[in-house]
Amino acid sequence: MWANRAWVGRYLPSRTVPGTELAPYSHLLNAVEGNTTFYATPPELAVAKWAKQAAAGFRMVFKAPRALTHDRRLRGVASDLAAFAALLAPLGDRLGGITLQLPASFGPGDLAALADTARQLPAGVRWSVEVRHPQFCGGPAMASLHHLLERHGMERVVLDTTALFAHPPTTDAGREEWRSKPRLPLLDLALTDHPIVRFIGSDDAARTEHGLARWDDVLAQWLDDGREPTFFVHTPDNRSTPALARALHERLAAMVPHLEPLPTPSPVQPAAQGSLF
Repeated sequence: MWANRAWVGRYLPSRTVPGTELAPYSHLLNAVEGNTTFYATPPELAVAKWAKQAAAGFRMVFKAPRALTHDRRLRGVASDLAAFAALLAPLGDRLGGITLQLPASFGPGDLAALADTARQLPAGVRWSVEVRHPQFCGGPAMASLHHLLERHGMERVVLDTTALFAHPPTTDAGREEWRSKPRLPLLDLALTDHPIVRFIGSDDAARTEHGLARWDDVLAQWLDDGREPTFFVHTPDNRSTPALARALHERLAAMVPHLEPLPTPSPVQPAAQGSLF
């Protein structure tokens, strides 16, 4: 997300009005996960607005509509995914990729549908897949999935929920995350040069920070290997995720000198006017 109103006056300028949050957000961090497209296809005017607001070098990774991934389970959706990619094309190099987030019921028996879809995906887009079926976390099913993705140049999204499930939640938001997120083994893998990690933290700040710190060495190694990872930070209420993301980047910059710096954020409060007296 980028339009979190709780960030206005804290991370985004205090005068940021609804509908304009993307512009200052793109000067705070350099990537965002577009989750709204999972629930509804945006109109062309919205995409044009995003392209105008997002700063140069900013990357937006969108989820494909759930109507294609969950309702139709990737059956006969190639033309719809091509149309979705064409809708986002005005973003140009700001389009960091499209993710097919699949339901937990999408298992090894559905790999043929994924393979058929992968063969027909339009080129020029970084495609990634997030799976939630436990059999894809090891054994023959995982090997088959990875072989399929590597054959088509697709990345597997790494979903890290270990911090979330390290201790029972104490807030309503934490209990909702606990209920809705999958409890799966952590796989710190990269199939392409553009790995993607979705980190889901806890409603306990210390456990979230500890879970994030465990990624420092992995991300530094990927960067040293020439990969360009995208790392998304979530918490149950998301109030402090921009600060957590920037702190992670700061630690990595100390480990990897060639890491590209984050943009300079816009001032949160307007500069005080001078006085003649």
